[in-house]
Amino acid sequence: MRKTILSILLASSQMFLLAQTASDPIPMVNIPAGSFYMGGTGEGEDFDEKPIHKVILTSGFRMSATEITNAQYEAFDPSHKALRGKNGFSKEDDEAVVYVNYHEAMAFCKWLSEKEGKNYRLPTEAEWEYACHAGNYFPFHTGDGLPAIIHKNQQTARNLKEVSLKVGQTPPNAFGLYDMHGNVEEWCLDWYGPYLPNTQVDPIGYEEGLYRVTRGGSHNTPEKYLRTTNRMAMIPEDKHAQTGFRIVEAEYSKTKAIQSQPIPYNQQAISQSRYDWDKNDSLPYFSAPQVYVLPTASSEPCPLFSHNHQPAITWCDNGDLLAIWFSANEENGRGMVVMASRLRAGQSSWDPASLFFKVPDRNMTGSALLNDGNGRLYHLNGVEASGDWQNLAMIMRISEDDGETWSAPQIVAPEHTKRHQVIAGTIQTREGWLIQACDAGPESHDGTAIHISKDNGQTWYDPWDGAPLPHFEDGGKGSTIAGIHAGIVQLNDGSLMALGRGNSIKDKNGRLKMPMSLSSDGGKSWTYTATDLPPIDGGQRLVLRRLNEGPLLLISFTDHPTRTPENERGMLFPDKDGNSYRGYGLYAALSYDEGKTWPVRKLLTDGQERFLNGGAWTQFFLMDKTHAEPRGYMAATQTPDNRIHLLSSRLYYCFNLAWLLKLSYTDPGRHIYE
Repeated sequence: MRKTILSILLASSQMFLLAQTASDPIPMVNIPAGSFYMGGTGEGEDFDEKPIHKVILTSGFRMSATEITNAQYEAFDPSHKALRGKNGFSKEDDEAVVYVNYHEAMAFCKWLSEKEGKNYRLPTEAEWEYACHAGNYFPFHTGDGLPAIIHKNQQTARNLKEVSLKVGQTPPNAFGLYDMHGNVEEWCLDWYGPYLPNTQVDPIGYEEGLYRVTRGGSHNTPEKYLRTTNRMAMIPEDKHAQTGFRIVEAEYSKTKAIQSQPIPYNQQAISQSRYDWDKNDSLPYFSAPQVYVLPTASSEPCPLFSHNHQPAITWCDNGDLLAIWFSANEENGRGMVVMASRLRAGQSSWDPASLFFKVPDRNMTGSALLNDGNGRLYHLNGVEASGDWQNLAMIMRISEDDGETWSAPQIVAPEHTKRHQVIAGTIQTREGWLIQACDAGPESHDGTAIHISKDNGQTWYDPWDGAPLPHFEDGGKGSTIAGIHAGIVQLNDGSLMALGRGNSIKDKNGRLKMPMSLSSDGGKSWTYTATDLPPIDGGQRLVLRRLNEGPLLLISFTDHPTRTPENERGMLFPDKDGNSYRGYGLYAALSYDEGKTWPVRKLLTDGQERFLNGGAWTQFFLMDKTHAEPRGYMAATQTPDNRIHLLSSRLYYCFNLAWLLKLSYTDPGRHIYE
C-alpha cells in the first residue's frame, strides 16, 4: 500500500513538471483560509518554537508550487546568471535560485507585481508554517520522518556536497506544494522574534529586528532542522548556496506588527556614568578564580547549554567588564548561541548569563570584543550558513553606550568561506587600524589569517596573497600566520608579531616549540621562528597583548595534560630562595625586548589548594602551589587601572603586573624582574 501511495505521489510530481511548460510561468497553488496551532514544545535548542499558540488566517492565498527557479528569477535580474554554479550549486534553469538576499527576493516580488498587475510578496512565517502543515501536525508532511527521496546530504558537513536543486522532484504535500522540507531554505516576510502566547490573527511578526525568518531547511541540513515547526533566520543582506525563496499572491495583512523585542539582561540597567579608574597598582594583586558562566535567569528567552567555550572580554567606560562566549550542546551544531555576562562596576559577582548574539539555526563559532579607548565597543563574530565552522561570514556590531544598544550586524566579510573564524584578541595599532585574527581553516594546523580595517571598521581586507599553507620551519616564509588561535601584537618598530597553537617549529635541538610569525609589510608576508616557549594543543588558546605599562604579556600553558610526553611536561619557575620548581598548567610570561626573550614567567596560582571546574574541555582540576589550570581557551583585557582580567572557558582571574613580578606568595619584597 505504501509503495502505491508513493507511486501516486511521484506521478503527481511528474505531472507537475509537465505543467511547468504551460503558459503560467510560475505555477501557483490555492491555500484556503483557516486556523492552526503554530510552534512546538520548545525544548533545548528549539527554545524559540514555544509557546504553541493559535493562529487564524482570515483569507486564503496563492503560493508558488515550488521555490522560484533560476529561469524565473533571471527574467527579473539577468545578471544573476553569473552566479549559476557558484561553489557547484544551482546551474540549470529549473533549479531553485540561490545567492539571493532578502532585499533581492522582495525586489523580485515588486517587479512581478508590477508586471502582472497582481499582489505578490513573500509569505509570512505563519502562512509558511500553515501551508507546510497542510492540515496535519506531524513533524513533516510525510509523517514522523522524511523518505530517502527527499534527503540531500542531510548531515552537518564541513565540505558541502554538491546536489541538484531541481524543483518539484519530490512528492508534494496535501496542498500540492513541493520541496517544503529541504532543497533550499526560503525567505519569509517577518522579522525574527519570540512567539507570543495569545491567539494571533493574520500575524506579520515584529515591527523591527535584526534577522528575517527563513523556513524549510535546505540540502546539507540535518533532518531535525527540516521539521515544519523549526525556525531559522538570516541577516537580510546575507546570501549563500542554501537559501532561496517562494512567493505568495495575496494582499499585505492589516494586522499591526508586534512593537518591541525583549531586552537581554546584559543590556538592561546599564550605567552611562564614566568610571573613575583608580590607578594605584603598586601593590601586588591576585583574586581567587571565580565562575563567570552562571545559569540564565528564568526570564531569559535562551537557555544556557551544556558546552560553554571560546570567551572574549573587554572593559566598558562605565567600569563594567563585558564577557561573551558561545554556548552549545555540540560545537559543530546549528543551535549555538553567543551568551554574555557583566561584572558591573562595584559588584563582586558576575550577572547571570543572557543572550548576546544569535542568528537562528546558524553556527556562531568565534567572537571578539574591543574597547577602542574612544567610547566605542566593537563586537566581531563568525556566522555559518549551516553547521560546523568551516564556511563562515564575518559580522561586526558597534556600541557607543557601553553595550546598552548595538548597531545592526554588518557583514564585513560576506563570503561564507574559510579564513573567517574570529579569534578573541582584536587589536588597534598606533595608526588606529583594527586588526582581527581569524583561523584560516577549521583544522588544527591551518594557521591564522588577519583582516585589517583602516577606517574604524567600515571596510576590511585580508592581505593574504592566495598562496597555500607553507611548510612552517625556522627561517621559512609564507602569507599565513603559523598556528591557529593566534595572538597578535604590534611591535615598537611598527611590525606585527604573532604566536599560535599548532604548526610547531623545531628548535636547534630538534624539539618542537611554539611558532612565532613576524611581518614587516602589514601582514602580507610572515617569517617564522621557533621560540623557546612550549607548544600548546587541543583545548588550549593563548593570549598575547601589550600591557599599558609597556611589556608584552603572554598567557599560555606549560604543556598539554594528555598529549605532551611525560618527560616534557611542566616548566621551571623561580622561587623566593633563588631556586626553581617545576610547575604545570597556565602561566604568564613577560617580554621587555619585543618578544625576543621572555625572562619573567609565573604560574597563574596563588598557591592555595582548590578543586575547580574549568568547564568545556578543561573539566575538573587541582590548583595548588605547583599546578594551575591545565587547559582552556583564554581571553584577556586590561582596564585603565592596569588590572589584567583573564577568562578561561568558565573561570575569571584578575591580577596585576606587580603580582606577576612577585617571586613568592608571601614575601612582598622580592621580585623576578628588578
